[in-house]
Amino acid sequence: MKPSLGATLLAILIISIGAARTARPAAQQSATTPAQQPTATQPPQPATTQTATPAAAPASNQEINDAFVQDLRRQIASHEQEPAEQVFKNIQIFKGVPAGRLLLIMNRGYSHALGVNCKHCHVEQDFSKDDKRPKRAAREMAAMHRSINEQLKTMKNLEPSPQGHVINCSTCHRGAIDPMASDH
Repeated sequence: MKPSLGATLLAILIISIGAARTARPAAQQSATTPAQQPTATQPPQPATTQTATPAAAPASNQEINDAFVQDLRRQIASHEQEPAEQVFKNIQIFKGVPAGRLLLIMNRGYSHALGVNCKHCHVEQDFSKDDKRPKRAAREMAAMHRSINEQLKTMKNLEPSPQGHVINCSTCHRGAIDPMASDH
């Protein structure tokens, strides 16, 4: 069954919420230790000479996200087309979405719409945890977003649009965590 445009857009733009760390059955799961997890920045290296070395620029949100996604793609290799809830733990709003697509949704949708990296919503060592308020809020926002798009489908007096009338996270947030702070 092909997902509707609204469902696809929802999936693509809900991204800064719930990508969860890999949760394959124990027989398939690769062992990773915290030392193998990607980090936002490398620890400072001691200078080998008397001259001071310039401090490295902090990693951008995209660089941080790309490192997480690269690690997750390695962990789910050959499972990218399986439903996200079979590959990752604690999937609640992306059931049925292929695991590989979920990573794209999170990395290119949510992250860009809110101007954040994965660590804004997720516990770095266990993406499945619901400990952070932004992750729980994003799920609530996803439900609101879905409801608004359903209402838009029923409106008869809107100007016709070939793509249909849909909203997504960027409609309000426009790259800012606080939609009231973004330039509208």
